[in-house]
Amino acid sequence: MIARWTYALLALALIGSLTHADDWPQWLGPKRDGVWRETGILAKFPQGGLKVRWRTPIGEGYSGPAVVNGKVYVTDRVRAKGAKNPDNSFDSKTRVAGVERVLCLNEPDGKVIWKKEYPRTYQISYASGPRTTPLVAGGKVYTLGAMGDLYCFDANTGKILWSKDLVKEYKTLAPKWGFSGHPLLDGDRLICLVGGEGSVAVAFNKDTGAEIWKALSSFETGYAPPMIYEIGGKRQLILWHPESINSLDPETGKVHWSQRYNRKKQLGAGMSIPTPRLDGDLLFFTCFYDGSLMLKTKGLAKPSVLWQKAGRSVMPEDTDGLHSVMVTPVIKNGYIYGVDSYGELRCLKESTGERIWSTHKPVTGESTRWGNAFIVEQGNRYFLLNELGDLILARFSPKGYEEISRANIIAPTNGMAPPAGRLVLWSHPAFANRSVYARNDREIVCVSLAQ
Repeated sequence: MIARWTYALLALALIGSLTHADDWPQWLGPKRDGVWRETGILAKFPQGGLKVRWRTPIGEGYSGPAVVNGKVYVTDRVRAKGAKNPDNSFDSKTRVAGVERVLCLNEPDGKVIWKKEYPRTYQISYASGPRTTPLVAGGKVYTLGAMGDLYCFDANTGKILWSKDLVKEYKTLAPKWGFSGHPLLDGDRLICLVGGEGSVAVAFNKDTGAEIWKALSSFETGYAPPMIYEIGGKRQLILWHPESINSLDPETGKVHWSQRYNRKKQLGAGMSIPTPRLDGDLLFFTCFYDGSLMLKTKGLAKPSVLWQKAGRSVMPEDTDGLHSVMVTPVIKNGYIYGVDSYGELRCLKESTGERIWSTHKPVTGESTRWGNAFIVEQGNRYFLLNELGDLILARFSPKGYEEISRANIIAPTNGMAPPAGRLVLWSHPAFANRSVYARNDREIVCVSLAQ
């Protein structure tokens, strides 16, 4: 009898382990690498369409959701009564009153568990809400608002544990397009892009908010999320701001090396945005103005430039590399895949930067200024959420782009500035619990992708 119960318990434990659902606790997922590792995901979309598990109304924002322990965390913004965003999205002078909010939703049904808000007047370009994905770890949720409000909440109750006004404390200005560098947790250190003299990057104690170290200066803070990679056997914090790429000791903030990259030194032109990617000893960057840069790393020593593809201009006919605006590229089996600034999915050879192929099909179907689609790897294929709200299942290879399935799961609602002038969806989705979570300026939707 005892043996029978033992086998039954082991069987239940095995079933539990097989059906365990992954979380999405931060920017680009559990390992901050844009890979969704859950199994039991459908091979192609059903003929009748994808099943919507729930929809929940929210306010405007570019920030993606985080999903942890049966809860979904998302930030948004609600304008004050009568307040209106500027007609020109590039306008960073107009002051727009409102509140930023942090919402915690029940994962099974999308109902609000708790909600916190604080007043914040915006004075930035593209003033439609916060940008950064909440970071959830150790029973805490960390959020960074578009104007530099850094908060630490109790993940279960929403109680404020500590907070900081980064602009006020570090005597800096909000970046032209708002604070956008997704915070990074490393041990006891919460590493953030801040700004100000000697404090482009600051490490705070994750439990108290006390400053541990600060480092770097630049004419503008930048937007690329801080990343920690093991290079030459040493953990290095890679920080790319509008003047240079930098390697730091994540524990002390000591600078190991710096590499010039961005050429334009004017407010708003330093578009250090896409997440840096490491593959072996190769470190890749892509930028709207400055194209693609591949560094060959040498441990803690300054890397060498393996190749750079800058182009004569940012126009598609003048570029052969990858001039990404915001999408994180993918490196796989010696090839780079990413969305260029005019909505082309491009494939480059990793060793040389040579362009192998390009296609507009997964983004808008035609050349589109700042066209965008976010890319997440899953198994031997990729999920893409494009700016039209289409979720796409596809494969990439040096031979080309192979689309498996496509379904529209959410409407684009965010207005762009002229000359592009269109509605877009520019919020990175989360993938967890065999589902995708996507948001626009009106709602967040959860769609099942289970077999």
